[in-house]
Amino acid sequence: MSFYEKLKALNITLPAVATPAAAYVMYVQTGSTVFLSGHIAKKDGKPWVGQLGKNITTEEGKQAARAVAIDLIGTLQAACGGDLNRVKRIVKVMSLVNSTGDYTEQHLVTNGASELFGESFR
Repeated sequence: MSFYEKLKALNITLPAVATPAAAYVMYVQTGSTVFLSGHIAKKDGKPWVGQLGKNITTEEGKQAARAVAIDLIGTLQAACGGDLNRVKRIVKVMSLVNSTGDYTEQHLVTNGASELFGESFR
């Protein structure tokens, strides 16, 4: 099954690549490796704000991380000349999770992105 067939089965439509909000580029390619810049979670087109352990649940955090992953895949598609079937593997995922000092489930939040990458790039 092609990458795009997997996206369709997951009912995912990739967004247009975001415009950088500061002095950075959305991606850089060196050899056959692509590095993507950070993305923020969005809900209904607006920044998804809140703090885990205070006013956002772990499940909502997972959904936010999944939303970030969808945006990252859209950027990756641009980096790959429009063909995500060229992607062989995701090497590293780094996640920054806004949480209270006593919140301990950051890994479960980040898993929202990791699960989507696993579902779509296998």
